[in-house]
Amino acid sequence: MNAPQAGRPALAQHLSRRWFLKECGVGLGAIALHSLLGNEARAAAAANPLAPRASHFPARAKNVIYLFMAGAPSHLELFDYKPQLAKYDGTLPPAELLQGYRAAFINPSATLLGPKFKFARHGQSGTELSELLPHLATVADDIAVVKSMVTDAFNHAPAQIMMHTGSQQFGRPSLGAWTLYGLGSETRNLPGFVVFSSGSKGPSGGASNWGSGFLPTVYNGCMFRSQGDPILYLSNPAGVDDRIQRDTFDSIRRLNEQHLGAVGDPEIATRLNSYEMAARMQTSAPELTDLSSEPKHILEMYGVEPGKPSFALNCLLARRLIERGVRFVELFHEAWDQHGNLKNDLKKNCRDCDRASAALVKDLKQRGLLDETLVIWGGEFGRTPMVQGGNDGRDHHPNCFSLWMAGGGVKPGLTLGESDDFGFNATKDRVHVHDLNATILHLLGFDHTRLSYRFQGRDFRLTDVHGQVVDKLLA
Repeated sequence: MNAPQAGRPALAQHLSRRWFLKECGVGLGAIALHSLLGNEARAAAAANPLAPRASHFPARAKNVIYLFMAGAPSHLELFDYKPQLAKYDGTLPPAELLQGYRAAFINPSATLLGPKFKFARHGQSGTELSELLPHLATVADDIAVVKSMVTDAFNHAPAQIMMHTGSQQFGRPSLGAWTLYGLGSETRNLPGFVVFSSGSKGPSGGASNWGSGFLPTVYNGCMFRSQGDPILYLSNPAGVDDRIQRDTFDSIRRLNEQHLGAVGDPEIATRLNSYEMAARMQTSAPELTDLSSEPKHILEMYGVEPGKPSFALNCLLARRLIERGVRFVELFHEAWDQHGNLKNDLKKNCRDCDRASAALVKDLKQRGLLDETLVIWGGEFGRTPMVQGGNDGRDHHPNCFSLWMAGGGVKPGLTLGESDDFGFNATKDRVHVHDLNATILHLLGFDHTRLSYRFQGRDFRLTDVHGQVVDKLLA
């Protein structure tokens, strides 16, 4: 760069071409706002950009634990039993059912496939569940099952991103990021939004499922490992003691604070927060993952084997994170894409997930945390009533799927919605992804039409221009 011209304002020396193109195209309002806020407000934001904030109205839920079953569980084998589908197994579906229907891989005229497992009713609520979910059956009166979910996408990555951001396109903030943006966090020693991943691979939608999009990156989800240091390089290397680290952090902080005061870029505040968070996590993260204080019966209830990564361990860590003030925890388990080997894979998946999912509900309830913690379990779409893979698989299906919720202001023991005789279309109390997200934000104390962020000249929100709160789900 050329040397500053004589008499040139000091601030102008710090303005880059990138900043000018970003801010001055549609950002004149932001320039005025920076001027009005001044250095004092920016310094306060830098001190703690994740400070707790008030919601629009009193919230029913303070925290969220999202158990995301990536790959899409079959609603027809788990939650939505269809005797007619069993009766017409091996026959062609009615022609009128398939008008205008698009399948991901199979020919829509493939024959019908009857359910592979038995169902029974449980609890005083009479919630109907598959024999694959014996542990969930023990908390049937604490959960609400939604059997009429629908989405717009029928391939994994766009459908997962749709569930989390309200759009099939990359670049929008995730549900967890919106939650943190709206409410802040109640801990300074751990990230406010933590993500775990288990199963055979990571989610197809990748980090966009927990990204901050155009929100400041301080609201991004932080991926934790469930073995060793939760985050790589958290421990100091040999030869670096606490004093050297503190001196280094203090020097970096002063430089970043000077830059923030001159430019006002919120990403600098994110950088400041990240360094300080990393330092605090060197103490808080090992304490989080040390399970020596957990009674043996709790470990057994979840099915946790200490030292062995698993979905069960992630569920227990989710509860411990919520207890320590973390706002949003999401557990991805990518294992549910059964185009073939449906029967055996579903048995394995449910062995891996059913016990721990039910244990999480029980554990939160016995600790008095369920009323203020919203638990969600589900995937990105359902599976076709038609067969794929010989006689033991189902294709992707956006027209109808199921999920369950518990705690946080959700009506317990409820079964909401119905599908047709083949589980093909949601026919009663249809709940779109936008409606689900509007309802989650409502439980967190937000009017989903008012929780917005201005970007590229217009206001964006999680539900875009759609979504209605599902009042029947509310306790």
